Amino acid sequence: MPTTFADALRDARSRRRLSQLDLALKAGTTQRHVSFMERGRSLPGRGMVVRVAEALGLPLRERNALLLTAGYAPVYPETRLDDPALTPVLESLRALLAGHEPYPALVVNRYGDLVAANDGFDLLTEGVAAELLEPPINVLRLALHPRGMAPRIQNFADWAQHVLERPRRGLAHGPDPRHQALLDELTGYLPSPGEPSGDHLGFAVPLQLSSSAGELRLLTAITQFATAVDVTVAELSLETFLPADASTAELLKARPSR
Repeated sequence: MPTTFADALRDARSRRRLSQLDLALKAGTTQRHVSFMERGRSLPGRGMVVRVAEALGLPLRERNALLLTAGYAPVYPETRLDDPALTPVLESLRALLAGHEPYPALVVNRYGDLVAANDGFDLLTEGVAAELLEPPINVLRLALHPRGMAPRIQNFADWAQHVLERPRRGLAHGPDPRHQALLDELTGYLPSPGEPSGDHLGFAVPLQLSSSAGELRLLTAITQFATAVDVTVAELSLETFLPADASTAELLKARPSR
């Protein structure tokens, strides 16, 4: 992992396939200045580091890391989930979860660890081994583990690709031992090297799930706090499951509420 600002900047720009000119235009500076920063010939001010990080579209965690390599304190706080300051955020998320019933919905962190879920979540965990439901519950493992949801997923190969996209996206931002370990573990649950079938389009892949309510087809939508300035909040994802057809909608609406 890059330890100097020059190396970190060059690495982040290269991973996003931006030229020095592209970055300069986005950050409101010159290509010469970007070149000097990447060669260590110019030490940018804190404001320039923030502008460059924003221009690169770095996640807040990476922006803090870039500031540290330049010798500046992190700008964006990382508040613990149990901190009272985040109570309004968590209450809002729980209200969204409840409002989505009878359809399943959950909130996870950047590694797929469960933060909260609504009553519809139990539809996804039917028949799952007890050890997979011991906190902290990782919903990625829950989905692909052979003692998890996997035996009930009819389009397992395609759905697995959707699940693997989370750690892959995490690694696209830079090296991360936990994302790598998750990707290695999850890939090991696939019966093949994990290549998608001809039906896998990379978007809007339905979850075809056998359940006590019947055969379900569910689409997922992921929502994040786009204006978050706290690392923890920015890394939370609300994942909602929506009926992909009228039959699924009717089956879920007919389920008795808890």
